Amino acid sequence: MKQAKDAIVFPLDVPSAAEAEKYIQLLAGEVGMFKVGLELFIQAGPDIIRFIRDAGDTRIFLDLKLHDIPATVGRAMKRVADLGVAFVTVHCGESPKMLAAAVDGSGGKVGVLGVTVLTSVSSEEIYAAGFQRELAEDMGRLVLKRAAMAHEAGCAGVICSGREAGVIKTAFGPDFLAVTPGIRPAREGTSSDDQARITTPAQAVQNGADYLVIGRPIRDADDPRAAARRIAEEIAAV
Repeated sequence: MKQAKDAIVFPLDVPSAAEAEKYIQLLAGEVGMFKVGLELFIQAGPDIIRFIRDAGDTRIFLDLKLHDIPATVGRAMKRVADLGVAFVTVHCGESPKMLAAAVDGSGGKVGVLGVTVLTSVSSEEIYAAGFQRELAEDMGRLVLKRAAMAHEAGCAGVICSGREAGVIKTAFGPDFLAVTPGIRPAREGTSSDDQARITTPAQAVQNGADYLVIGRPIRDADDPRAAARRIAEEIAAV
């Protein structure tokens, strides 16, 4: 049975394997998944994946945000599938064929998550990038269009903000995963740093989010383990 802590994804957004290993040893068993992003994977490579696996049964989310021609993404996914991770990210971008190639390359061994619109991106930036005004002013419409691409391609789910998780679930059903970054605990309010579309853990879960990517509120706490437990309690309450 899924516990509240299983919904917490802790991002190992640190520059060295040594620092990552410190958090892995500290938080293994307190969070459901460790997220390995570009910075750490470039520095530490697959060795950090093996370290997480050896540290316990905490799952692994490889956040590489692949975005290339379909053939290249498909081949890359075949290599990822052998690492023993639970999820890997691919940008929805412009090409449904790229998403389909990622799913095919995964061989069913790893869940492919489509990145819809980064939570750091604002409506003004979307409009400045050349998108239609109606998509820029209603970010949820753009997220939904890209989520539809991911769903049609056979992805396990998408990365979206907690604000958009509900419409994703309504449109594509409970089995299509909504993974949400930009989470800030209620007691901290929702003051922004580099995130433009943020929610509390409770709001995200109530909206239908399956997994919450929570970094700074845990990493910057005096006691990261206690902070993770408090967040799990906030999730459990809803």
